Amino acid sequence: MILGPSVLLKLVKEKKLVEGLGERDLKTPEGAGFDLRLGEVFKISGGAFLGITHRETPKIEKVAEYVEGKLSTIEIKPGDFFLVSTIEKVNLPLDITVNFKPRTTTFRSGLFLRTGNGAPGYCGKLTFGLKNEGPITVVMELGARFVHAQFEWVDGGGTQYKGQWQGGRVTTEKREKQI
Repeated sequence: MILGPSVLLKLVKEKKLVEGLGERDLKTPEGAGFDLRLGEVFKISGGAFLGITHRETPKIEKVAEYVEGKLSTIEIKPGDFFLVSTIEKVNLPLDITVNFKPRTTTFRSGLFLRTGNGAPGYCGKLTFGLKNEGPITVVMELGARFVHAQFEWVDGGGTQYKGQWQGGRVTTEKREKQI
């Protein structure tokens, strides 16, 4: 069952379900979840290895970062692909998972968001792939809302997230054994 704003706001206050929410979502969340904001933008380079027991993700270069009170933008040209992370951090208990959907203005502008889910027990910023698949350049402000998070109860409880992305890291430093 998807959790509505009144339950979510209670969990934010009591359990720090989401830290760093924007004022709009703290006061008048829209829909059935929270809108999350663009915090960091990374360009990838080099190679990647996705093996059965080991993984190595591409090198990253931070090209933009949100700074409160400072207006800054990123230009996303057709074909550009970036890893992007949220300003907000989640602290998911074992009985809640979160799924993500792009805001419609994101894809109406030609930007496609590649998302996963937030597993029970995960804590940290969230990272997504963002690609301009449209024919026009899009200028995006750091701090803009770009993804909608919907939280759901896990009937019977989930198991603790064991992955290496705990805490919100964006890439590996070298090839590493999977947990």
